[in-house]
This record gives sequence, C-alpha cells and structure tokens, in this order.
Amino acid sequence: MYTDLPADQLTAYRGSTTAPQDLDRFWSGTLEEARRHPLAVDVTPYPSGLRTVELYDVVFPGFGGDPIRAWLRLPARSTRADADSPLPGVVQYVGYGGGRGDAHENLFWASAGYAHLQMDARGQGAGWSKGETPDAAGSGGPQVPGMMTRGVLDPQTYYYRRLITDAVRAVDAMRGLATVDPARVAVLGMSQGGGLALAAAALCPEVAAAVAFVPFLSDFPRAVTVTDAYPYREIADYLTIQRGQAETVMATLAYFDTVNLVPQATAPALFSVGLMDLTTPPSTVYAAYNNYGGPKELTVWPFNGHEAGAIEDELAALAFLQRQLAG
Repeated sequence: MYTDLPADQLTAYRGSTTAPQDLDRFWSGTLEEARRHPLAVDVTPYPSGLRTVELYDVVFPGFGGDPIRAWLRLPARSTRADADSPLPGVVQYVGYGGGRGDAHENLFWASAGYAHLQMDARGQGAGWSKGETPDAAGSGGPQVPGMMTRGVLDPQTYYYRRLITDAVRAVDAMRGLATVDPARVAVLGMSQGGGLALAAAALCPEVAAAVAFVPFLSDFPRAVTVTDAYPYREIADYLTIQRGQAETVMATLAYFDTVNLVPQATAPALFSVGLMDLTTPPSTVYAAYNNYGGPKELTVWPFNGHEAGAIEDELAALAFLQRQLAG
C-alpha cells in the first residue's frame, strides 16, 4: 500500500537534508588520499567452463589502499566482430548485505557485449550473496548490528566513506583496463548499489552514464522517520539507545547523502522507483532524482515495492546504456 507522500508531492519533493559547507573539500581530500596509492589492478583468469563469457578475479586498491575484490566478466573474444576494439564498460555495485557473489552469476552485461566489473562490498557479503573483502579499518565507537552506524559519530570514520571511495576507485580501475574504452564506462546498481552508483557519478566526472534502481543512501533525515524497515531502521535503533546523538549522527550522514552529492553529477542517468517501497521510501528516491544535476529519466512502478521493475528495469537499463555508450 502507499505509505509515503501523494504522487503530486513526490514529483516536486527535493529532500530534507542540508549539504555541509565543506562537502566538496571533504570528498576531494578523501579521494586525493585514496589516489596516492598506486592503481595496481591485479587481473587473474578464472576457470569458467563457459564459451561465450570470460571470467577474471580482480583486486584493486580502494580506500586506504585496501585490496578490494571484484569479478570482471568479458564477452569471449570469439564472439566479438572486432576482438581488438576496446569495450564499453559497466561497473556494478551490490545491494546491502551482499557481496560480489559467484563468478558464474550475473552474466547479463558480458552477454550483451560489455566489460562488466562487479565490485565486492567491504565487510558485507554474508546476507544474500557472498563476499570476500574485509573492512579492515577501525571505526571506533558503538554500533548496532549492520553497517549503517559503523563509525557514525564522525565523517572521517563512517563506513560509507570507505565504501563510496571503493566505488570511485572501481571506476578508476575499470577505466585503466586495456580491454575497456575509458570514455564509455557506466555505473549501475540497485538499492545500496544504486546509491553507490549515484555517488560515483557525482564524484567521478569521467563516468559516462549512471543507472540507479530504487537507490538507497538518500535523504537520511526523512528515511529514518518514515520507514520502519531495515537497513534505515539500524539508525533509529542506534538512536533509541544512544540518546542525545541525533544531531551528531545526522551531521555525519549529510556527507554521504546522495541528495547532497548528485547536484554536481553531469552523466545521463536512469532511475527507477517503486511507489510501495518500504525499504527505500519513494520520497527519498525522488529527492535524489529531483536534485540530480545531469540529464535524467525516471521509471515509476506504482504497484511495486523494493523489487521495482525487476527484469523490466534491467532491460530498460540495457536500452539506455546502448544509447549512452554507443561507440
């Protein structure tokens, strides 16, 4: 059922968060520090038994130079008309609790002719798909189970500072591959992955296109008060016990709120929203969409929840990226 703003208010809603004055300085400093670590990308062939897709195990340096794992999937050279031409690329980020999964999963983008890099999510990957990348950094302070409040009392120690930096470095890694056209790299994800795609598009101007299905990490002040669903509920659980910390927590979250990041994005973007979504309330998706700085499209699913358009979203993304990444 509908639990959020009426449709006419959604289309105009721009969010309830305020960008910190030093937001640009915070992120430019964070990324400058990360890029001091040499972009040494290790690409190892992975035995697949497949004829049409090649698989590779990838490790690249993320936040703090930490090794971040990913899968690289390529259309087999035998399937390409011009096997020596660089490929358009899609960097994909996973939803909350998941990891990069198995190498043989998610062959969609490679089968469509794209280089496909699927990034692991540090410290996650024990929920619905497996991961292999630890979150080695100490965050300090108490937290509720999950990632949403890890280091949340300080932007410098907050978990999503590391994960968003990893997402940007994944784009750097993809653009540096000899098999990839660096001018034709898109970012894509659903839920947490959609939020990371928006953040990467905002922080990495080289991104050529972005796809964000029901994006998470948007309009935190509203999200934590209009839904009782996890993962946003983790923040409310934390504040239930850590009374008096709400102002500090919201000040930290503002640095990672996509509503504050996306005004500087310029890449064409495709969004989707489910109007019965309790996990990422529709108003929070509209807030990110309405503030997005580049050309944008939004697919609205009136009777869907967090699954949104499912395969229909995937097919829409394929058509969208075929237009945006055409050689």
